[in-house]
Amino acid sequence: MSFRLGLTGSIGMGKSTTARMFGDAGCAVWDADAAVHRMYAPGGAAVDPMRAAFPQAIVDGAVSRDRLKEIIACDPDALKRIETIVHPLVAADRAAFAEKTSADIVVFDIPLLFETGGDALMDATVCVTIPAEEQRARVLARPGMTAAQFDAILSKQMPNAEKVRCADYVVVTDTLDHAREQVARIVAQIREQLKDA
Repeated sequence: MSFRLGLTGSIGMGKSTTARMFGDAGCAVWDADAAVHRMYAPGGAAVDPMRAAFPQAIVDGAVSRDRLKEIIACDPDALKRIETIVHPLVAADRAAFAEKTSADIVVFDIPLLFETGGDALMDATVCVTIPAEEQRARVLARPGMTAAQFDAILSKQMPNAEKVRCADYVVVTDTLDHAREQVARIVAQIREQLKDA
């Protein structure tokens, strides 16, 4: 049985980069966003149930994220209906990944880990963090990102300080080397624990 490590962090905190570092350290990494992208692609598990609920969201046999955004903007209840379709599919994908892997540590990269109660399924959790002003600068440097979009995304996420407080481990992503050091330390600690178990 693998050790289940939940990885989370608000937008722009360096979660994807940190997930790759865990992968480099020999952990298996499951990415919630990548799973949703697979499910939304042509032939993906979410296409038919989404077509039944929101036919206008299907473009060229795939679920269009842009169409979904428009639907949610017009109908505030749509998000809950979309989540009802997608969350069970994501949970099934995560379980299948965990069952197939032989890695001693499986990292589950889940942006809304605490918000969705996913932390209850983990053996431990990691939160990536940087100061708010650095986060804002990183996110606003992304092509097409506006301050209003950034604020809207933040409003849907648990405040960073709260995530940090809830996490078993914290990785400060101020530099790549510092983040890598912290990841190596966490992996070593968990492997030590597993040896003693």
